[in-house]
Amino acid sequence: MPQETPLMAVTGTTLVLASPAPAAETPARARHRAGTGAQAVAEAPVETPAPFPAPARRRTGNGFLAPYARLFTVPGARGFTAGNLLARLPMGMFGISAVMMIAGQRGSYALAGAVTATGMAATAVVAPWTARLVDRYGQARIAVPATVIAVLGSLSLILCVRAQAPAWTLFASYAATATTPNIGGMSRARWTHLLPGSAHHTAMSFEQAADELCFMLGPVLAAFLCTAVFPEAGTLTGAVLLLTGMLVFTAHRATEPPAGGAPEAGRGRSPLRALLPLLGLFLATGLVFGSMEVTSVAHLAALGLGGTSGPVLALQAAGSCVAGLLYGARRPRSLRTCLCLLAGAMALPWAAAATGSLVPLAAALLLAGMSTAPVMVTAMGLVQSRTPEGRLNEGMTLAVTAILAGIAAGSATAGLAVDHLGTGTAYLLPAAGGLAALIVGSAAPRPGR
Repeated sequence: MPQETPLMAVTGTTLVLASPAPAAETPARARHRAGTGAQAVAEAPVETPAPFPAPARRRTGNGFLAPYARLFTVPGARGFTAGNLLARLPMGMFGISAVMMIAGQRGSYALAGAVTATGMAATAVVAPWTARLVDRYGQARIAVPATVIAVLGSLSLILCVRAQAPAWTLFASYAATATTPNIGGMSRARWTHLLPGSAHHTAMSFEQAADELCFMLGPVLAAFLCTAVFPEAGTLTGAVLLLTGMLVFTAHRATEPPAGGAPEAGRGRSPLRALLPLLGLFLATGLVFGSMEVTSVAHLAALGLGGTSGPVLALQAAGSCVAGLLYGARRPRSLRTCLCLLAGAMALPWAAAATGSLVPLAAALLLAGMSTAPVMVTAMGLVQSRTPEGRLNEGMTLAVTAILAGIAAGSATAGLAVDHLGTGTAYLLPAAGGLAALIVGSAAPRPGR
């Protein structure tokens, strides 16, 4: 009998090998096969596609990092993630770089603070509009020119500071950086497009950990560059990283979610109304972040430990980063459960501050940081499930804008509390923010994923 060639078929992401059909078949055998066909189909092994592509015979281990290792077997995931991290790191650099550069050259922290506050206000207005264009026309088509505008704004700020240009030019230059696309939102949109189920939860946890890592390392790198190299080095490096990372990210077109394309996509139901209860939650969470940072810096300075502010705050971010990775490797919890943990943990720094010692405060900030990641991951899952189709980047950017508004309000309120009530009392603000987040978010349903 001649050698028969196996039949091959592709089902989803799985290669199926079928038994070869005989070269000839008798009528009796054909009648027998027809009579037992249903049974044969029922008993045949079913090839179930993996949740996402994975190379054959690759072992990723059984530890909590195994789900993350499997994430990056998705074709193109490593490339767009590398670009995403490069472009995201400057998000933690630009603010402190601008403050150090302007204050160092102009001798005014008030001017530096006003310039950065103006940039944040401009971002709150421009960022959702940029995200809407990304949803409508695609990431690469919008994100690259928007990034170029933002980079030109950063370069203009450097030139205006060095040339001792009028103060209004600093405000105008920094406001131009508001066109910076929400790289974290675009990366989350790609994972949502590529992955189902539990793998999606793992990807969202990775993104939250990446946020914390970049906002932990960004200020440290910026402060080093501005002090050890030259005052403009932080802003200049951030601009280069942003443009390079965005070009790498958008170059991986195969992983980009489809654009809405037609203007009708932009006339759909706005995500603002659907996300309004969650935006209140993100506002309260931002209040926690902003008030905790300002109060901790002031409290450590009052203890004569101002030099430890950076490492102690980095410990809080590190706690959130680790907790995000651990949470992504496990079954997601309800939003209310996460918020209860957050509300309880935010009371710990207030209690630790009463001891007047650094070690209890550092431990309390570590635990407080660990409580934030599950809230952010779960709440972002709700944003994705509630956002109308074709408006995901806009929905995520609205959430980020609410967080930034909360950070600004928390920072300002904490500053007033520190000046008039002392640092011990000011630590009640993060606790109040955690309680407010629990009250606002308790009515939100569990994420659909």
